[in-house]
Amino acid sequence: MKKLLLNCDLGESFGAYQLGNDKAIIPLVDAVNIACGFHAGDPHVMGKTVRLAKEHHVQIGAHPGFPDLQGFGRRKMQISPKNVYDLIIYQVGALKGFTEANHVHLQHVKPHGALYNQACQDNDLAIAIAQAVYDLDPSLTLVGLSGSALIKAGRAKGLTVENEVFADRTYQDDGSLTPRTLPNAVIDDTDKMLKQMETIIHNGTIRTISGIVRHIEADTVCVHGDSDEALQLIQAIRKLVVK
Repeated sequence: MKKLLLNCDLGESFGAYQLGNDKAIIPLVDAVNIACGFHAGDPHVMGKTVRLAKEHHVQIGAHPGFPDLQGFGRRKMQISPKNVYDLIIYQVGALKGFTEANHVHLQHVKPHGALYNQACQDNDLAIAIAQAVYDLDPSLTLVGLSGSALIKAGRAKGLTVENEVFADRTYQDDGSLTPRTLPNAVIDDTDKMLKQMETIIHNGTIRTISGIVRHIEADTVCVHGDSDEALQLIQAIRKLVVK
């Protein structure tokens, strides 16, 4: 049985808006993906989250997204690969500044939301992201949906990659995540989430929304930090992944 890393998307507060329970969650996870200011987060929150992760010896990753605060980066945007390359350089470079100022290592890059989903299916976007990560620092790990175009582009570029799986999302028959615009995209029942994780950990498979069983490669599991149940779910999943 393979041990999975547990990661969480955090640092998503900005200005007067508070989101998530970063202080309680960070000590329970192996890695944090810190919002870089475009879909969420701001300079103050980025710095604070880096320092919290450093305090608890948690791996730090950049979580760049589309420039879409209103939509939390979860709305599709038609942006050219060249401009996506620049978005990644800009956002990851900003977080890298905070890690360097705090004398910690930036470990990985994981795109956020719609940018993540589009890049997992669009080869040109995936290649642009992998190139940007490589150009910034070829020692960075690229995190993407298991078996996706993003993983393939990272490998082709020579980057270390991590296949990501989700406890709280359903899957389509092609291995992609069910779009949030469709019914049953998010699993909101803790028992169902844990059952999905047990199947991934013990069998290396997931059951798609239509009932098909698919093999899935898993290196790291994500729990979204913006849900009310995030803390309880992370505690439960941690018991599974550390067995």
